[in-house]
Amino acid sequence: MKALYFTGNRSFDLRPSVPQPPQPGEVQLKVAYCGVCGTDVHLYHGAMAGRLRLPQVIGHEVAGEITAVGSGATGWRVGDRVTVRPLQPGEEDPSDNGQTHIGKNLKFMGIDSPGGMQAYWNVPAHTLHRLPENLSLTLGALIEPLAVACHDVRLGELRAGEFVVVLGGGPIGLLIALVARQRGAHVLVSEINPARRQLAETLGLATVDPQEQDLAAHVATFTDGAMADVLFEVTGATAGVQAMTGLARVRGRIVLVAIHSEPKPVDLFRFFWRELRLIGARVYEPEDFEEAIALAAGGALPLASLITQISPLAEAPTVFETIDRNPAGMKYLLQC
Repeated sequence: MKALYFTGNRSFDLRPSVPQPPQPGEVQLKVAYCGVCGTDVHLYHGAMAGRLRLPQVIGHEVAGEITAVGSGATGWRVGDRVTVRPLQPGEEDPSDNGQTHIGKNLKFMGIDSPGGMQAYWNVPAHTLHRLPENLSLTLGALIEPLAVACHDVRLGELRAGEFVVVLGGGPIGLLIALVARQRGAHVLVSEINPARRQLAETLGLATVDPQEQDLAAHVATFTDGAMADVLFEVTGATAGVQAMTGLARVRGRIVLVAIHSEPKPVDLFRFFWRELRLIGARVYEPEDFEEAIALAAGGALPLASLITQISPLAEAPTVFETIDRNPAGMKYLLQC
């Protein structure tokens, strides 16, 4: 088999690797596709370096087929088609409040342990979700980011008929917009990149360029003066944080999706004055994966339109370089 090892300093090494029998409670997967996530790109740029044990296989957006089943991994058979929910909850801490999916001792597979950019990958059986036969393994590799979107929309308590504004039209932003529309919302995507706006428009989504238009005025027009019931901040930029409080209606909900690694000023007076709610949203829970699989298998979302490129595992270094050069790209998949 081949495994792609990240060696640091924006470098990879494709090495031969011998598949290992699964340990008790594990299964062995033959990985079909592994998506390149924004988190993988952050690792490539040197972020979270302290969590990696270089050289290390990264990647966590995976679809594949079970090739071996360890003892105790009940309910699974060789040949089952699956995707992976790449979370390893550790010992629960009192501060977790029972939410082990974001617990203090959580380990994220592909960062804190080896990931899916390899031909064969041993994973705990409890991380698996079954893929129906009518869902291709190509689209199966999009289930993990789609589950992120399902989680974000669920935490936003979105109801049919509400107005939604998504700040940021990248892969997660567009998935959130598509899930929200599928739930019956009226959706507006704010995005500065013209190619990403064009893609959103081809998918039937309304868009606005916040650099060329008055965003608040445009939202007011889009909502007939009501402003947004739910706003999703997916840009990770200061401009998004500065804009978000002025776009929500009274008792509107703002869902913070993007990672803001540095503190940013927030208009707290607006939260007080209009009784707004700020909701943090991180990763997903099992029900979000099941919803994502149902949406994908039912053909409810145009997921194939979000795949920019599929490349062999050996071309991964070029893929990461392309992502850096092409901010308009969406989902890049590695064929493992």
